[in-house]
Amino acid sequence: QAQMVESGGGLVQAGGSLRLSCAGTGRTFSIYPVGWLRQAPGNERAVAAAISWRGDTTYYEDSVKGRFTISRDNANNAVYLQMDNLKPGDTAVYYCAAGPAGRRGPLRRPSEYDYWGQGTQVTVSS
Repeated sequence: QAQMVESGGGLVQAGGSLRLSCAGTGRTFSIYPVGWLRQAPGNERAVAAAISWRGDTTYYEDSVKGRFTISRDNANNAVYLQMDNLKPGDTAVYYCAAGPAGRRGPLRRPSEYDYWGQGTQVTVSS
């Protein structure tokens, strides 16, 4: 069972950058496909970015393409989301989530994820 802890959220002005980190526990974290999902008030949870368990394939939701970069360091059980040129519309709670162990990924739908972190708030002011 994967367990994750997110960090790196906060308040930033539009145009600024933040880097989110997801620390996975357990030796087998590297075999899980991982995603960064986000949920703004009144909106459904959606996949912003996702990465395969090997780290060789990524997926980005259209509104973040060219601004967000997902990466992973399997040797250190970590997944990152670099967010540049942030916009007020990026304001949300961001969750690190993992899919079924051994599934290649990246996973594009929230329903495909089995394990969730507690979330970290990202607020972008205009």
